[in-house]
Amino acid sequence: MSLTVGVEVSPQDRELLTSWTRSPSLRAGLAQRARVVLLAADGVGTTEIVRRVGLSKPAVIGWKRRYAVEGLSGLEDRAKPGRPPTINQTEIVLVTLEPPPEALGVTHWSSRLLGKHLGISDFTVSTTWKKWGLQPWRVETFKFSTDPELEAKIRDVVGLYLNPPDKAIVLCVDEKSQVQALDRTAPVLPIRPGVPEKQTHDYVRHGTTTLFAALEVATGKVTDACYPRHRNEEFLRFLKQVAKTYPRKKLHIVCDNYATHKHPNVKAWLAKNPRVILHFTPTSGSWLNMVEIFFGIITRQAIRRGTFTSVKDLIAAIGIFIDAWNDRCAPFVWTKTAEQIIPSATQGKDTSKAGH
Repeated sequence: MSLTVGVEVSPQDRELLTSWTRSPSLRAGLAQRARVVLLAADGVGTTEIVRRVGLSKPAVIGWKRRYAVEGLSGLEDRAKPGRPPTINQTEIVLVTLEPPPEALGVTHWSSRLLGKHLGISDFTVSTTWKKWGLQPWRVETFKFSTDPELEAKIRDVVGLYLNPPDKAIVLCVDEKSQVQALDRTAPVLPIRPGVPEKQTHDYVRHGTTTLFAALEVATGKVTDACYPRHRNEEFLRFLKQVAKTYPRKKLHIVCDNYATHKHPNVKAWLAKNPRVILHFTPTSGSWLNMVEIFFGIITRQAIRRGTFTSVKDLIAAIGIFIDAWNDRCAPFVWTKTAEQIIPSATQGKDTSKAGH
């Protein structure tokens, strides 16, 4: 007799669990448990979950039970039995949150350095860091937009994604400049069991190209072109190509504030072609342009590890990838509303003069 545990997941929990499975910074174990619960909620059997997730059958059943009884908190790690720690973890955390003394000449703590500083083992430091989610070696970058029309542009672009105009096509357009045709100085060594693919760290550079891409949000289909440069002439040529690809359709095109996108030549052509309307993302807000997601995908899957003996070879590889992509593409779905985005996007603004 098989052991099964029914799992019901609320819409709020499902949204959070799904974000766990997609987060690059979340602990792998927690993301794995989230997958177990989501699969179980979708009616997938225990044996199939074991095959997909890679956990043992008792572990899968256990996590399903934990969630069914305790909810999301049941998926968290629990303290293991044993002798209680004798080190004051609060002290370790507080010292970690402060910069190291200037005399040490370092910008952040390592486990060994902090252990020596406090007279404890680096293992104790590492264990404490793991428990409290501290990662001093990591740093993330951010930048707040100073665009005076920030909120209006966010609402405009997000509105296109969430409520596209009737009988119109929404496209995201941008250029990926300086795509390099790199040829390794020795043949690539293929992957082997237990050994990853290997390539030389040095290379021969055979030139560059600029990839222009227009992502159709509703389908994920990409229209592309490669040009040696990315001036207003090339941008206008690509706009005409996109307009020809979608004849007699009203086109709403999201692009960034690059100067070539607002060149007088471009404005003159747009005035003669009113069915093509440009919508600009805020300054330093290119993350609103969903074609950037596609650029990340093609870089990881087709360009970064590629070997190209010429720019012509590089352009051919890009074309092959995009043709295959268009055969298997899916819609790009924007989920955040403008109201959810604006508070985070405006945190850098000076509010000292705000009225009260």
